[in-house]
Amino acid sequence: MEFVLIIIGFVLLIKSSDFFVDAATDIAKFFNISEIVIGATIVSIGTTLPETMVSVTSAIKGHGDIAYGNVLGSIICNTALIAATTLVFAPGSVNKKSLKIPVTFFFVSYFLYVIFAVLFNRFDRISGFILFSIFIIYVCYVIKTNIKEDVKEHENNIEKNDDNNFLVLKSVLILVGSAIVIAIASNMLVDNGTLIARRYGVPESVIGLTLIAFGTSLPEFSTAITSIIKGHKNLSIGNVIGANFLNIVNVTGLAAIFSPFELPTSKMINGINSSLIVDIPLVLIVMLILCLPPLFEGKTKRWQGILLYIIYGLFLIYQLKFIGNP
Repeated sequence: MEFVLIIIGFVLLIKSSDFFVDAATDIAKFFNISEIVIGATIVSIGTTLPETMVSVTSAIKGHGDIAYGNVLGSIICNTALIAATTLVFAPGSVNKKSLKIPVTFFFVSYFLYVIFAVLFNRFDRISGFILFSIFIIYVCYVIKTNIKEDVKEHENNIEKNDDNNFLVLKSVLILVGSAIVIAIASNMLVDNGTLIARRYGVPESVIGLTLIAFGTSLPEFSTAITSIIKGHKNLSIGNVIGANFLNIVNVTGLAAIFSPFELPTSKMINGINSSLIVDIPLVLIVMLILCLPPLFEGKTKRWQGILLYIIYGLFLIYQLKFIGNP
């Protein structure tokens, strides 16, 4: 039965992601917002709904290790598997100006995340509120700085054209509806995938960083594939960067606000939490590989994707062989 539900989840996820990308792109074009920006805001919020729900629910139920692992694992999966796919199959030019905003906010929030993890070994409500406040600032800043000057004139045209108003409303409803289906489908995949993993003896300590992280990242993966097919690769890159940022400030922030949690201690290396010397540094490494070339050269390269694929493969081997079998 679990396998049937997983297949249904995949079908729902792929189709709803298709609708989501179309609606987000239509809204972006209508309001003259760049694909990088719309990908890093609306699309990212929608595709991180599964991570948010899984992490908050896990924290409330006392499974902080799943909430913690889901965030880091999702960021690594988003970057080293999903963004890598876009880089390998659709490298090309990127709008450097639009990329700077989400990248800057990501690295600022990342270093705050590291401070909380290293100094306190836990995420309490104060750290949660601090992280979530960055999300609010980010959304306000993006809206303020990236809507073009001719929006006011465009809005006047919208008011005079009922057909345009209807099309925008229709796109918004499709966006919201498809986001809900994405969340439901992702949870179907995670829940049933977890049952299968436990049935075959996969340790729960690796589920957060691997299976659940991959399951909750499937919306980003579907969005990336759909964006490549439809020729909107910048939407995919912006979505991944925005989703990674939201994983830190929104997912971790809300989980900590609802129920503070400790860092997991399932594996120690020389007396140090392995997550502090493997998972957290790896997040920085993969994001630097993804972001530096387009920021400096204004284009993505195929070698980035290949290198990220290799890193993700090694990461999975490490988790399954070393963490899963201590």
